[in-house]
Amino acid sequence: MLHLNAFLFGCGHHSAAWRHPNSRVEDLGDIRYYEELAQTAERGKLDAVFFADGHSVRDPAGAGTWFLEPITALTAMARATSHIGLVTTVSTTFYTPFHAARMLASLDHISGGRAGWNVVTSMFDAEARNHGFGEIPPRAERYARAEEFVEVALALWDSWDPGALVLDRAGMYADPSKVRSIDHAGTHFRVDGPLTVPRSPQGRPVLFQAGASGQGRDLAARYAEAIYAVAYDAEAGASYYTDVKARIAAAGRDAASVGIMPGLVTYIGSTMAEARAKKAELDALLPVDQSLRQLGMFVEQDCSAWELDAPVPELPPIEEFTGPHGRYETILRIVAKDRPTVRELLGTLAAGGGHATMIGTPESIADEIEAWFRGGAADGFNLMPPLYPDGLHEFVDHVVPILQARGLFRSEYTSATLRGHLR
Repeated sequence: MLHLNAFLFGCGHHSAAWRHPNSRVEDLGDIRYYEELAQTAERGKLDAVFFADGHSVRDPAGAGTWFLEPITALTAMARATSHIGLVTTVSTTFYTPFHAARMLASLDHISGGRAGWNVVTSMFDAEARNHGFGEIPPRAERYARAEEFVEVALALWDSWDPGALVLDRAGMYADPSKVRSIDHAGTHFRVDGPLTVPRSPQGRPVLFQAGASGQGRDLAARYAEAIYAVAYDAEAGASYYTDVKARIAAAGRDAASVGIMPGLVTYIGSTMAEARAKKAELDALLPVDQSLRQLGMFVEQDCSAWELDAPVPELPPIEEFTGPHGRYETILRIVAKDRPTVRELLGTLAAGGGHATMIGTPESIADEIEAWFRGGAADGFNLMPPLYPDGLHEFVDHVVPILQARGLFRSEYTSATLRGHLR
């Protein structure tokens, strides 16, 4: 079966979504908005909803990227839902293992076993300065800290055995032989334990990881139960899939048990023309000069005179490009696959960047999803609607029923826990 998560992100994953008349920008601080999104995802029998997280404000005049703190929001959303998984990013760069383990175990208790943790290292100096650091530590140090962080969190969750709570009013709340310290003294952390939260319904919240670099892929291979990936097309998806599955097997784990879910941006219409019109409507809301300047940084040339509704001019091959290759290679893939106009390219980059983008009817999008799934490029997708709530409603109401009819996706939940959904 496919696995499908909904990545909740402000008014949507298109950077101009908040300006659309159908956006709910006024409701970004209202928990009912997120509860409704989670209920829609649950109506579609999705595995989970997911929040990313950030620790600095980049552009106050632009879209409201961050608002409510994710674990606080997910805790409230747990009370408005009954089956959907609740996944949050927690940075190993800024938190401590005890703090993270305590919060996530609490969410797992409150939700009845639906908590998940997206393990990340942070990247931006502006975020570091909000946590008392002058700058972000070097990559190798961040990943070494992350690995130790995960090990400590796992040990804390295991510091309470199953059945440790006795609750005997005659004099024993918990069996001392089933609750233990962890006595961890490592390079980055000193933690005695045990955790103050008894063992949660899942034992351990489900571990997700978004590993793109070699170190990130190795961390995911050792610990993740599901992986968020970035791949613009099925070829790139299959390459990542093959590499990471091999790393999981090399780490001595069952590669088939770890789902790989690339991000997926969808524009859905009753016809291809209607779907393209939805994309064009959002793209038209982009601040053109700013977007062209950003594109110019990616391709290392002046794009200010490029004609918006003409095809993207010829770009040098990757072998001749002297700048950072990651984003440039993605742009070359988008141009080769979609043959976009300059305006369409700006819109694609504004909605998900290098993530897969599918534009079409429910049937054509279901066809593409099935092709990725059967072709060994994905075990599912992390849905990134360009506009919330419309994009999620359209996917749940029109694409999910087709996937269900084809036997590719569940029609009912068969488990009450997030880990159960992923099996």
